[in-house]
Amino acid sequence: MPEVQAQDTVGLVKSSTLLFDKPLALACGETLNAYRLVYETYGELNSTRDNAILVCHALSGTHHLAGYYSEDDPKPGWWENLVGPGKVIDTNRFFVVGVNNLGGCHGSTGPTATNPNTDKPYGPDFPMVTVADWVESQNRLTQKLGIEQWAAIIGGSLGGMQVLQWSIDYPDRLRHA
Repeated sequence: MPEVQAQDTVGLVKSSTLLFDKPLALACGETLNAYRLVYETYGELNSTRDNAILVCHALSGTHHLAGYYSEDDPKPGWWENLVGPGKVIDTNRFFVVGVNNLGGCHGSTGPTATNPNTDKPYGPDFPMVTVADWVESQNRLTQKLGIEQWAAIIGGSLGGMQVLQWSIDYPDRLRHA
């Protein structure tokens, strides 16, 4: 973690993983009987649980929005310039969540995960997932985190498509898109 950025960064972070054992019916007609989502959080969830912001990543993004994984990590999260104390997405005010989408290659269930039916990686047999599937899995994460309504959901590019899907599927679960 470079000394120059130590003041305005969220600092050292670690990812968390949640396992979901309720089957997820996908838009393609297949079902994931269980899956895991990897995510990171920044800031503190307030007592009324109404200061949470979900950041949806673009195709090449990940759950790692800001901060560093170790003292000698040279590369911060992909939205380091926007997420942190006193920044546009101010972690002194907001509880910020970044989640790795299903089908991704950064820890959430995807092609490199073990297929429970074969005990081998899914590989090309991993089912096709859609923006609606990502939003449904994110909604389930929302429930596990105890967040009834997001203060905002934001994202660029493919992340923006997820924000639009949230607005369609769960309009009462977000205040701002």
